[in-house]
Amino acid sequence: MHINLNTVEADGAGQVLKFSLTPEDRLHILHPQQIVAFRGPSSSRNDKFMNISGMYRKKKLIKSEITGPCQFVAALPPGFTMKEVELTAESDLLYDFRHLFFYSDGVTMHTKIQKIKNMFITRDAVKMKFSGHGKIGLLTQGQVCQQELHPTAPLYVDAGSVIAYPENAHLELTVYGNHLASQHMNYHWKMTGHGPVLFQAGRENHRLERDVNDGDGLFKRILKEVIPFGNILIK
Repeated sequence: MHINLNTVEADGAGQVLKFSLTPEDRLHILHPQQIVAFRGPSSSRNDKFMNISGMYRKKKLIKSEITGPCQFVAALPPGFTMKEVELTAESDLLYDFRHLFFYSDGVTMHTKIQKIKNMFITRDAVKMKFSGHGKIGLLTQGQVCQQELHPTAPLYVDAGSVIAYPENAHLELTVYGNHLASQHMNYHWKMTGHGPVLFQAGRENHRLERDVNDGDGLFKRILKEVIPFGNILIK
């Protein structure tokens, strides 16, 4: 399978994904409404209902199975990008199913139940582990960053920005910094272990835009920063 990714530079446009499949390829597209152009036999596209767990996690009813040979174009909205990941026998990352855009034949999925305390923060009872040989596509807000874990030196990552982490990782939900810093940050995962962590770098873009364009006076801005949860309580 060969995938070309091009970023459209037009004003306000998102990323354009160009897929080219050989006769041996088959992709499972979990957001088929993003397909805007297709070239190939009409029979190459076969839409199906997702299973119940897929409907719940993706909040979607339909997925598309597309077989080659064909080409098609998918468009992502502004602020979203897709990262292609090739699985190997050594892959042991756990993923949030909501980020999955596609997976190829040869990929199998296994559910991993989260700890109770983690369920309340992530609002998801399970993570997905992919195995086999093939490719998956991950939707992210902004660019994808990758950091290697260390067995003793913890890495703190915004809990809502984490896309994938190793199954062997030790996770602790926390905040860090001094008292003022801990009051004004999202929960973070304190992570140790071995292997890479993938996280998205654009989750807070809307908040930054709002802060930069904020027309509030100086006194109101100070109250928002000094009072715990001031950004929520003071409008």
